[in-house]
Amino acid sequence: MSTFDDPFDADRKLSRSGCVCGQHGSSAEHEQAELTLRCEPAPSDEQRYEGVVASAVMRAMFPQDAARRAFLKSVGASTALAAVSQFFPIKTATEVFAQAGTPEKKDLKVGFIPITCATPIIMAAPLGFYSRYGLNVEVVKTAGWAVIRDKTINKEYDAAHMLAPMPIAISLGLGANPIPFTVPAIENINGQGITLAMKHKDRRDPKDWKGMKFAIPFDYSMHNYLLRYYLAEHGLDPDTDVQLRSVPPPEMVANLRADNIDGFLAPDNICQRAIYDGVGFLHILSKEIWDGHPCCSFAASREFITTSPNSFAALTRAIVDATAYASKAENRKQIAEAIAPANYINAPVTVLEQVLTGTYADGLGGIKTDAKRVDFDPFPWQSFAVWMLTQMKRWGQIKGDIDYKSVAEQVYLATDTAKVMKEMGLAPPGTAYKSFAVMGKSFDPAKPEDYLNSFKIRKSS
Repeated sequence: MSTFDDPFDADRKLSRSGCVCGQHGSSAEHEQAELTLRCEPAPSDEQRYEGVVASAVMRAMFPQDAARRAFLKSVGASTALAAVSQFFPIKTATEVFAQAGTPEKKDLKVGFIPITCATPIIMAAPLGFYSRYGLNVEVVKTAGWAVIRDKTINKEYDAAHMLAPMPIAISLGLGANPIPFTVPAIENINGQGITLAMKHKDRRDPKDWKGMKFAIPFDYSMHNYLLRYYLAEHGLDPDTDVQLRSVPPPEMVANLRADNIDGFLAPDNICQRAIYDGVGFLHILSKEIWDGHPCCSFAASREFITTSPNSFAALTRAIVDATAYASKAENRKQIAEAIAPANYINAPVTVLEQVLTGTYADGLGGIKTDAKRVDFDPFPWQSFAVWMLTQMKRWGQIKGDIDYKSVAEQVYLATDTAKVMKEMGLAPPGTAYKSFAVMGKSFDPAKPEDYLNSFKIRKSS
């Protein structure tokens, strides 16, 4: 990921994505290959944290890649670090940086649903990311999304793992009184799938799914919007041709086994558990619908930000730092072990490894490999929020006109997160909006109404 590049690597640009040598599909794959070839141990937490400050210094000194590369190639990385340290005390700055902005409230509760989408939030506890930023965080396993919402609104949780559309829905008062909520970080990219019961293994064409019952985690979820999109693109009206039911993710496999549902669009660990238990198979990954889509988020109320700004900043730093760690392929097996226990996801380590490493059984006798089955990138693109708003309006959750840009920028804190990332020596995108494609259909965040009006299948207004 471009956000997490090494500033002392003379062959790597500070603002690019992909593999620098051109032989690997991603930076993570390239870095894993380098570690394997060099037999180097992974950096310690202290080294990694010091690197954050060093990265910020290098980016400030050499904003142009060409100048930085020329300097590094002439003197070498170790000499460069020593030279920079002479006039900028990196170790001291690291200590000051870690101590700056003492949290107003150090003992915090963060709620989460036991799914791999919450990986950075969960792993930040056992792997020490919260304590690194002066926080004592209790991550609390929670039964369902409505409970997460209610406990966070009632201030039983200081912040929470939420589905990416939930803070938008809460802020707009969909189904309740509006309460300003924010998204400082996206938890995961991709990482979902459509799973069908084994009895449907010869019924793979969605056009044949009329009358079937599908589970989604929550009405205000990417799962709901992606499944509806997928069905509609195959000519099915999700409101009349199939039944959609909200089911908490931990209960989905049991419902599939009991024949209460025919399938679900759910987090990959739920999909993989159905395969592990022999009751379902993977129809498609969600990335086959939209590669790079967001799913879950780290969310907090505006009130929490206002009353405890340093605590909020420390939480955001911890989440961004944990996300950077989770983005590295070589860390995924360790993370699977860390989040597997009963007080976290409560799943066999092998199930979580199949999700996080991307080498997995498909339930039909095949083994597939996709390193980007799930990925982690914290930047809260405001164009993601605009797309969600188009789907909320498409399916009747929002009535009347809406100021897409205003809502997106109030809820998705791209500017604030970019500032935090820069302070941490990371490279956020230069804009909060980007175009992308969903099932081959381009989305321009500057023209949401045109996009919305292009769909033939939608809820009648």
